[in-house]
Amino acid sequence: QVQLVESGGGLVQAGDSLRLSCAASGRTFSSAGMGWFRQAPGKEREFVAAISRSGGSTLYTDSLKGRFTISRDNAKNTMYLQMNSLKPEDTAVYYCAATGRYGSRSPIAYDYWGQGTQVTVSS
Repeated sequence: QVQLVESGGGLVQAGDSLRLSCAASGRTFSSAGMGWFRQAPGKEREFVAAISRSGGSTLYTDSLKGRFTISRDNAKNTMYLQMNSLKPEDTAVYYCAATGRYGSRSPIAYDYWGQGTQVTVSS
């Protein structure tokens, strides 16, 4: 069982940066593949990035590669999403999720979810 809590969202201007955190409880964090998703109003939940158990492998949606960076610190049971050069179209609720299988871009593959953190980017 893994419980996830996101933090770090907020209201920023276009071009700013934010770092989201996902704190996990439970001893199984280091054995879980992790991912970030986002959901804008009226849209489906969208894959952002994923990271393997060790942090040695990462996966990004192509449109965000180069601006967003996923990382994790297993000693702190925490995953991060560094978001740079934010754009108004990045506005969404951002969710972290855990899975036993690294590499999936589908929300269906993820077993545990946080409650989400709102990111709003003004133009």
